[in-house]
Amino acid sequence: MILILSKIIYFLITPLTWLLLSIFIWAFAKKKKVKQMAKVSSIVIILFFSNTFIYKEALRLWEIPAVNKTEINHHDVGIVLGGMFEYDNDANRLSIRRGGDRIWQAIDLYKAKKISKICIVGKHGNVIDRGLKEAEQLKVQLVEWGIPEIDIITETESRNTNENAKFTAALFQQSYPHFDSFLLITSARHMKRAKASFENYEFEVTPFSTDQYVGKERFYHWDEFIIPSADTFNGWFGLIKEVVGYVGYGLF
Repeated sequence: MILILSKIIYFLITPLTWLLLSIFIWAFAKKKKVKQMAKVSSIVIILFFSNTFIYKEALRLWEIPAVNKTEINHHDVGIVLGGMFEYDNDANRLSIRRGGDRIWQAIDLYKAKKISKICIVGKHGNVIDRGLKEAEQLKVQLVEWGIPEIDIITETESRNTNENAKFTAALFQQSYPHFDSFLLITSARHMKRAKASFENYEFEVTPFSTDQYVGKERFYHWDEFIIPSADTFNGWFGLIKEVVGYVGYGLF
């Protein structure tokens, strides 16, 4: 029920929903003033949320920046949050997404002896089962690549960020109480909300951001200032989702 409710909320907070609503009002409202306001709103939504410069500046304020592995100390466990893969049922295999940088960096940290164990967290975030059992399937893949099974821990039931933290905290408290230093490995855009979620369950973690959208140095191409981008319009949903989720931890 909570998962379905979150999907409904996510639908309501996406700029695409706002745009469709404003266009609908523009098309069918009877009052001229309301139609005009809806028309202006539609244009503003399109121009604002498709501007790459604005989007990247907003991300710069939100993301927790990535650091080089040489800048961190050794930790007992690297906790890798799911959301990295889809499952290709036709080919019967995992299919990587942008968030796959999380596991890439975790493997690199493990090989560099910055972490002793890799903990993969999460099942899937879908309302309907689509064949993905991310932690279980990824563990099999890592073992095939030569990482000892004893060094891979899995949390296999969580389906959202809050459950990631809740179930992982319970797992280590009950089964691995001897570990006391944890590196949280997730996307830079997701890190602030994820870290807050773990702290909500009194589980102390050190952030290690991956797949960041913006770096410390500003660099823009001319088209990012003036050419509308469909990718940017779509990207705003991910950022708004993170902000809404983060604020929710402070309210509840």
